[in-house]
Amino acid sequence: MSKLNEKLHVLFICSRNQWRSPTAEQVFRKHSEIAARSAGTSPNARHKVSIEDIRWAQVILVMEEKHKSRLTAEFTRLLENKPIHVLDIPDDYKYMDPELIEILEQSVPSLLGLE
Repeated sequence: MSKLNEKLHVLFICSRNQWRSPTAEQVFRKHSEIAARSAGTSPNARHKVSIEDIRWAQVILVMEEKHKSRLTAEFTRLLENKPIHVLDIPDDYKYMDPELIEILEQSVPSLLGLE
């Protein structure tokens, strides 16, 4: 498979992998240029971020600064050459909240250079 046809591996991170990051994964799962996964930083996350997730990801998008801090603390060496972007989306939304979807659709493609 050529580099041109490969999708960008994007990992979305929030705390419990319950509302924000699964919504982002769902929204971008159908995007032609993105392969999306989601995970959480909390030990109680639905899917806790793993070494495999970090290795798989080419770009990591976190909802809040605290998620970036937790990832950096836990996976320092693995994150050395990986871009991590903070979306600044507070934990105010439910799964597939229309306002959350709109925020994601407005911010993510430009961050990833996919507009």
